[in-house]
Amino acid sequence: MSKSFKPGRTGADFNEWLAREFADGSFTALIVLVSIGGLEVIPLRSTFMHVIGDELDWLAFSDAMRGAGVNWEGVVIMPFRDEDGAHASDIKARDALRLLDKRIIEDRLVINEGHFFDKWGRRMKIEEASAQ
Repeated sequence: MSKSFKPGRTGADFNEWLAREFADGSFTALIVLVSIGGLEVIPLRSTFMHVIGDELDWLAFSDAMRGAGVNWEGVVIMPFRDEDGAHASDIKARDALRLLDKRIIEDRLVINEGHFFDKWGRRMKIEEASAQ
C-alpha cells in the first residue's frame, strides 16, 4: 500500500500536494485518520481545518494530528470548497465530514477520491483485495 521509504523525502508528497491545491485558493480540508493493518484500513478519527495559506508542512500537520490521541498510520484529506470556490463554513464542513465518514465506512475505495498519505507524508492508494 505504501512506497519504499526514501530518506530526506519525509512529507515531500504532502508538501507538494498542498502547494498545488492552495494555488486554487483557500479550502477546507476534510481529514480522516486511519489505521492500516494487513488488508484493513480502519477510520479512527475525523476533523476538518480551513487552509488559508500554504505555510503548513508535513511536520506541522502530523504534529497537529498527533493531538487526536490515536495511533494512526494514514490520513485521508478531501479538499472541500463552498459555492464561491473558497473554504466552507464550519456548518457545511461538519455536514460534508459526516457524509465522508459514512461513505468511507461503506466503501474504503472512497479514500481514493481524496488524497491519501502515510504517516511519513507519502502518497498511497487503496486497491481492491480479495480474501484468500
